Parts: sequence; C-alpha cells; structure tokens
Amino acid sequence: MKHYVSMEDFHAGEIQSVLSLAKEYEKHKIPMQNKEIFAANLFYEPSTRTKSSFEVAERRLGLSVIPFEVNHSSVQKGETLYDTVKTFEAIGCNLLVIRHPETDYYKDLIPSLNIPLINGGDGSGQHPSQCLLDLYTIQKEFGSFKGIKVLIAGDLKHSRVARSNARALSMLGAKVFFYSPAEWVDEELLQWGSFCQIDDILPIVDVAMMLRVQLERHTETGHIDDYHQQYGLTLERAKRMKSGSIIMHPAPVNRDVEIAGPLVESPQSRIFEQMRNGVFVRMAMIDSLLQKWGIGTNENTAKERTMVGW
Repeated sequence: MKHYVSMEDFHAGEIQSVLSLAKEYEKHKIPMQNKEIFAANLFYEPSTRTKSSFEVAERRLGLSVIPFEVNHSSVQKGETLYDTVKTFEAIGCNLLVIRHPETDYYKDLIPSLNIPLINGGDGSGQHPSQCLLDLYTIQKEFGSFKGIKVLIAGDLKHSRVARSNARALSMLGAKVFFYSPAEWVDEELLQWGSFCQIDDILPIVDVAMMLRVQLERHTETGHIDDYHQQYGLTLERAKRMKSGSIIMHPAPVNRDVEIAGPLVESPQSRIFEQMRNGVFVRMAMIDSLLQKWGIGTNENTAKERTMVGW
C-alpha cells in the first residue's frame, strides 16, 4: 500500500504490523533521525481528536507540521481539493493527512499524487486511523481478537467508524453484532456480522462500541429526544453487561444520547484510553508509511533504535 486510505486495503498481517509498531511507541520514545520532513493536515470538516492526535504524533516523530485552516485558505477563493493538494506537494510537503466530507475523495487524487496520503475520514466512507486505534485498544484489553464479541450500535448508516471496524474485526476473528434505529440500518454491514436487539446482546458481548448520532450527515427530518432510552447505552443497560466487558466510543460523545453521561468515565469505559492510544497508532501509521516511501526514516527497525523515555 502506498497510501492508508481504506481498511479494505489492509490484510490481517498489515494490521498486526501497525499494531505492533504502535506498542513499541507506547513503550518508548523513538525519535526519527531526519527532522526535515513536512506534514500537512488538511481537515475540511471540524475535528478535535483526530486532527490534534495526528499533530501530536507528527511532532513526536520529529516532523514539521505545516499549518492549514480551511477557513483561512484559498479554499475560500474557490480552490479545489486537487489544487490544494498539488500546492502542498509542490512546496515540499512529504505527507498529507486529509479529512473531507466527500466519500471516496481520495480516488481522484491518488493517480496524480506523488507523496503519501493518510485518510483522516471521508464522508460516510472510511476512517482507518480510528479503526486501528480501536483495534489496538481491544487487543490491549483482551490480547486477541479470536472469539471476541463486539456490538457496534447507533448511527450505522452514516458511520465510517462502523464500516471500517466491521470488516477489520471480522477478518481478525471477532464476532460482530449491529444495532441501530431502523432508518439508520446499513444492509452492507451484514457481510461482516448480524443485526440484533441491544437488550438481548449486551449481556454476552465483550465490547459495546457506541456510535455518535451524526446529525450533520442526516437529510431526513426528525429528532433524538427519545434516542437514549430506546437505542442508547443507559445506566440500566450497562448494569446488564457481563463482567470484564468494556465500553468504547469514537467521540465526540453526545452524553445522555448515545451513552449515559456517568458511563463515559466509568471503570468499564475505554473512551479516553482510545484517545491516548490514537497517538501511538498514528505514529505507527506515519512511520510505516514513510518507510514504504523511503522518506527520511531511520535505517534501523523500531526495536533497534535508541529508546528514550517520554
């Protein structure tokens, strides 16, 4: 793979390779030798966690981050995504991270792109870095994916997180279940798991992965006043989860909508742990992708580099 744009491009071995490198980064600070590497994060949608996490990952690797804010760029003058990308390539940028509201935006860019690209999220399509950090969180918790039961619940129709995770989890040996309001069901997900009722499945799953209600992508009218009681992870539902199970959410969390507020920082929750893990996973993604391109990485492997504590 010359770019990390979709989990459909990853096979099990490649996933494990990134997760193993992330583990090395979590244990040690591994500085890169060449700091003359420039990265740009082109986010055409609002983001706190993903954008900031990528920037921290880039800086910890010693990369120089080129500032970009869509509201203060030539996008406001009508510049296309393609021309923005080619501009950054022309001025010497070595790595691009892009989030864009158009699903599959990268398909028109890749044929003409001469630097590596990481997809930070495309419309209702894919979110590979979120998927990999979710996988890393689950692997740290349970040691393996074989036989792990995962419920992905919520706004399935509009969720790139659900789409990315469902395929990867199934491929790695997990058993995947889905739950959603009828109008937000995505039939394509059936190839990776089965639909269920949340009250029936919660007592047996190891992971309850709740999804944000993505109102900004909805075209239908309606409201979510009763969503929490009907479809969310309430305090009462959480009491029926089995011992040792965990709660996950890609965030931002709509508290008391997808998940009861007190559960966000409960002992079962791994929501903030997911955010922490995201930095190490994104460091691993950046490093491994730059290695594929031969851009400024150390000659030695991660385990052979000088290890310095954070």
